[in-house]
Amino acid sequence: METSTPAVSPLRQRMIEDMRMRKLEPKTQTAYIRAVRKLAKYLGRSPDTATEEDLRRFQLHLVDQGVSPITLNATIVGLNFLFAVTLGRPEVMARMQSVRVPLKLPVVLSKNEVARLIGATRNLKHQVALSVAYGTGLRVSEVLALKVTDVDSQRMTLRVEQGKGRKDRYAMLSPILLERLRVWWRVARAQGKMLDGGWLFPGLDPLDALTARQLNRAVHDAAIVAKIDKRVSMHTLRHSFATHLLEQKEDIRVIQVLLGHKKLDTTARYVQVATDILREVISPLETLQPA
Repeated sequence: METSTPAVSPLRQRMIEDMRMRKLEPKTQTAYIRAVRKLAKYLGRSPDTATEEDLRRFQLHLVDQGVSPITLNATIVGLNFLFAVTLGRPEVMARMQSVRVPLKLPVVLSKNEVARLIGATRNLKHQVALSVAYGTGLRVSEVLALKVTDVDSQRMTLRVEQGKGRKDRYAMLSPILLERLRVWWRVARAQGKMLDGGWLFPGLDPLDALTARQLNRAVHDAAIVAKIDKRVSMHTLRHSFATHLLEQKEDIRVIQVLLGHKKLDTTARYVQVATDILREVISPLETLQPA
């Protein structure tokens, strides 16, 4: 029995082509299509027939549904692409307004908690991947994209190709991390799990890289074993890397480069969670003279 593939509408095809022309990331394209699909479902007709008032009511509908600010803003960005680029009708978006996203402080582990977390990771590949995330501050996608050839033991760096924002950069490589990578390389090669010039952290099939879901599952399992009650993910290790460097008095602009941040303001938020720095500040109450 043959299964038919649903036909793609001319409007969606045009939008897909517009996104391809601009070389938008696959995740971005998926998010934009999802936003248009939401609008079409709400309208009950083709989204290209939407009026300015339709879009205003659609945003009110999303707010009433309890959609998070991040999701709401992402939906608006996707619809803006449809109307401004694909349809050439940017004026229709006039009444849709992005909303302020509440600023939340990142979860940060202490150095003791990081050591316990990595030590509680039973799988060597996962353990070394977590060591890379904390030892370099790389995003999980950047850790997973590493190749064997990205490790430069002469210059003590890790090459990050096309990280966030499609930018190449170098990450620091400490002697301890290099030794852990060498141990993993020897074990993986002996087991036939790592190919020449292949992924540094391959999946079950050496031709495929390990997935973010697999790594995050490993982090959650390790947090349970290590009895860490905080909400932990792979990104928590990146937050902890930045915070601990600040507490070690490293220059914030150097940390900005290591993290691959475009703006210094993004890096500066870690000052708010660097508790060692806060503890060194002397309260003015301590300097008051008795009345």
